Amino acid sequence: MTYALNETHDPKLKSFVASANDGVTDFPIQNLPFCVFSRADIHDAFRGGVAIGDQILDLAALAKLHLLSGVAAQAVQACAEPTLNRFMGMGRESWSALRLALSRLLSEKNQHEGTLRACLVPQSEAEYALPARIGDYTDFYASVHHATNVGKLFRPDNPLLPNYKWVPIGYHGRASSVAVSGQKFHRPVGQVCGAGQTVPVVQASKRLDYELEMGIFIGTGNALGETITIDRAEDHVFGLCLLNDWSARDIQGWEYQPLGPFLAKNFATTISPWIITTEALAPYRSAFTRPADDPQPLPYLTSADNSAAGAIDITLEVFLETAQMRESSANAHRLSQGSLRDAAYWTVGQLVTHHTVNGCNMQPGDLLGTGTMSGPVEGSQGALLEITEGGKKAVALSNGETRTFLEDGDAVIMRASCVREGAARIGFGECRGQVLPARV
Repeated sequence: MTYALNETHDPKLKSFVASANDGVTDFPIQNLPFCVFSRADIHDAFRGGVAIGDQILDLAALAKLHLLSGVAAQAVQACAEPTLNRFMGMGRESWSALRLALSRLLSEKNQHEGTLRACLVPQSEAEYALPARIGDYTDFYASVHHATNVGKLFRPDNPLLPNYKWVPIGYHGRASSVAVSGQKFHRPVGQVCGAGQTVPVVQASKRLDYELEMGIFIGTGNALGETITIDRAEDHVFGLCLLNDWSARDIQGWEYQPLGPFLAKNFATTISPWIITTEALAPYRSAFTRPADDPQPLPYLTSADNSAAGAIDITLEVFLETAQMRESSANAHRLSQGSLRDAAYWTVGQLVTHHTVNGCNMQPGDLLGTGTMSGPVEGSQGALLEITEGGKKAVALSNGETRTFLEDGDAVIMRASCVREGAARIGFGECRGQVLPARV
């Protein structure tokens, strides 16, 4: 079930942390996303934190103050650990109790302000780790516009396969190569067999791409053999982050049939350090509908709550920063801007329910990717493969450079935000990754 609005969402709320009140920060008091961090200067132990303005509230330090009681006190103790898995597994009551307690503690004119200031760490002085130990990672294909655009490149007469509008398509990815924003990775090497070739060669990918996705962190899991029903699916979702599913298109084109992605995708996946909780996203919910002439979801993928509020209004942006731009201190070039609401053919709840309809057991900290989120209009595509029409049409960048696919030194930066009248603006921070030369 989706969350009802409560005092933590009040757009009039202000924090004693001044930077949280400027109206442009990703992290006002109405957001309060979670991360795992340490101080970069002293490399102390990683522990849970919550963003407030340009600061991080150190939850391990807060736990030692014993300002909280009951369920919230138990939750903050779990957040003092090096990963958030135990906290995620505590469930919706604990997540909400801690969020409410933090909202009250961080509000302006709080009697504990002086004490709490000692628990703040500037984000500029922090380094981040993965927020959870990711046991399993599954990537979906949930944008019909992306599926159609890619299908047109390979099957012009039949771009969308007949099962797409009936079943959420996904594959199991590689959890070990998921890393937090700031990830730098070497260009992947693999087998490639291009047009006109009959024998493949092993080489560094020449068609390296990004994919703009949302990541979904599972909170409470389910036992093997049990299904998470659609009416309870979001009770099992802790929150969302940004996700970049890097893809080597030339390796992918040779290997993906008949079993799907393998080496073309498992070399790197980058996520933003902040998990925006599903409760924080409550003000930005929208009705989920399908075109009347499309197949409607089967009964196990349908509920009144999912229809009324299954979609989420999140603006998604991708920027490219080349090595030349960094050297000249030029601004990154925006490649696309779109909306999760317009891009997603399947909701978060439907992805979770379908994943478990066969009895698959989910665990706290498991990660789902939505698949590339491409919108219906020009400029909202979530991958270079679509923007360049398979490499046929180069993108002209703002500094005069061009790209069809990523080059060594390129950094891809993803950002997301939620804006709605009557609600505070919240954001997801930044998901950044950079391509290094291949090891050959």
